[in-house]
Amino acid sequence: MKLWADDAQERHFMSLEYVLEKFPVKARLKDGTEVVIRPLSKRDATALQKFFYAVPEPERLFIEWPVTDKKFFTDACAKLDFNRNLTLVMWHGTKMIGWINLHQRQGGWRRHIGRITLLTHPNYRGRDVSRLLLEEIVTGSRYLGLWKLEAELNGERAIAIRSLEVLGFRKLYCLPEYVIDMTRQTHDFLLMGLDLKTDEEYASAG
Repeated sequence: MKLWADDAQERHFMSLEYVLEKFPVKARLKDGTEVVIRPLSKRDATALQKFFYAVPEPERLFIEWPVTDKKFFTDACAKLDFNRNLTLVMWHGTKMIGWINLHQRQGGWRRHIGRITLLTHPNYRGRDVSRLLLEEIVTGSRYLGLWKLEAELNGERAIAIRSLEVLGFRKLYCLPEYVIDMTRQTHDFLLMGLDLKTDEEYASAG
């Protein structure tokens, strides 16, 4: 039995094309820095690895990707599938300074919920990188027909948490000392969520 009707799948693909055609998008950080937001591409493997490698060592303990493995990033960029993972990156000149991923489940009882993961280059934090990327993903999620968004974070990510709250995300629950990093230290686990309002503008896109 199919979980998605063929016409629903077709509408989703058309909506994805509608979301992607607006990029690249030019924007400014709150200090006036000019930046560009666009989808991740196959040619971004080296810049993507440098971006993740710049993350401070304590924070890498929460990154599942092997940041020192060049082949991993090359393979990841070569196999992009925006129907499952819509990844946007922000650039300041030739430097990648922000990354956000929207994971879309292809079936099952949570297929209406998108999962967001985001990260900002340590030299650009507190300058609206997260907020600008989140705004693009939230808008795109509505066009893609998602009903809700969720984000999982460790409790120390104050800037990311604040950026999510500014856009209407709320804390669904917090589990104290629930997750364990690679050094066996415990951290709070936080789940945040956003209800996406469906209106005629988004429902008729595509």
